[in-house]
Amino acid sequence: MIYKSFQDINLSALGMGCMRLPVTEDGKTIDKDATRQMIAYAMEQGINYYDTAWGYHDGQSELVIGEILKDYPRESFYLATKFPGYDVNNMKNAAEIFEKQLEKCQTDYFDFYLCHCVSESNINFYLDPQYGLYDYLMEQKRNGRIRHLGFSAHASLETMKRFLDAYGEGMEFCMIQLNWFDWSFQNAEAKVQLIKRYGLPVWVMEPVRGGSLVALESQHEDKLKAMRPDTSVPEWCFRFVQSIPEVVMTLSGMSNFEQLKENIETYKEAKPLDETERQVLLDIAREMIAKNKLPCTKCNYCTTYCPKKLVIPAIIEVYNKHIGTDDEGIDVEELEAIEQNKRPTSCVGCKACEMVCPQNIKISDMMSDFVAKIK
Repeated sequence: MIYKSFQDINLSALGMGCMRLPVTEDGKTIDKDATRQMIAYAMEQGINYYDTAWGYHDGQSELVIGEILKDYPRESFYLATKFPGYDVNNMKNAAEIFEKQLEKCQTDYFDFYLCHCVSESNINFYLDPQYGLYDYLMEQKRNGRIRHLGFSAHASLETMKRFLDAYGEGMEFCMIQLNWFDWSFQNAEAKVQLIKRYGLPVWVMEPVRGGSLVALESQHEDKLKAMRPDTSVPEWCFRFVQSIPEVVMTLSGMSNFEQLKENIETYKEAKPLDETERQVLLDIAREMIAKNKLPCTKCNYCTTYCPKKLVIPAIIEVYNKHIGTDDEGIDVEELEAIEQNKRPTSCVGCKACEMVCPQNIKISDMMSDFVAKIK
């Protein structure tokens, strides 16, 4: 396992993200046995960083991770979770939420704690002194209940700079969505440089973009195979991240044992891409971006806040199949796997989903266009 230095500790360069854990047949409940097996293997292979959050798996993730990690010596791993600021209604409940997180995770302290999902929709709330959020978190840090404080951001450079100007003195790391597609699409390259200017290391989320970068069109895969015949497409994603010196931690939301094994194999040694290889990936990204597909990563925040409980990621997946094609419309048969009352026609246009979408997708516009395209 590759390790990276962070202050006075060594972190496994690959961390286990606990947002997409294996689930049972109902598709909703975390499969504890499968998760326990994965964590046991991860521990054995040297992964020492486990990242969960209040909202992952509708609140189940912290409970399950806390239950499983309780079987290991506390000093053998680093546990991270986050304050759920993506929902601005939580701002006034920081203390209550933090205490509940400690209880759920069965721990006395968090090694790493983040202000979650700083974005345009919540930055004013994060910065509003009436909530006292920053002061509260700094107090927990002084009391040793938070060892290291940072933040994650799905935001513009301007918004990230506002947060850093206000709270940068207390921040120790910053997590951004970083992969070869978002290097230009979400301005990740400039975000890395911004974080560096504030003297912070980079944490990476979505290195394979919710799985959307692991299966490419055949002509794109052929280009990569020609350069590295024995390197899989997912491995290309991680090697790209390894090419960025500011990166300390890369989180992968591995949802089955095979993914875990493959990623650990990748992180046994660093094989960063050279400039020619990086440029090939970035050229592929430009071609993909030109097709104007919606950048959904299937995080499911939108479904949690949708009053009609629409399966928005599944709807976007169908919609994206028709973007950049000559199709005249979308056949209603393509929606057969989606319950009748959870289809685009049930959308009420409230935009609650858009308020929490990390990718800033105009979901309501997509729904309207989708309905217009049904034939």
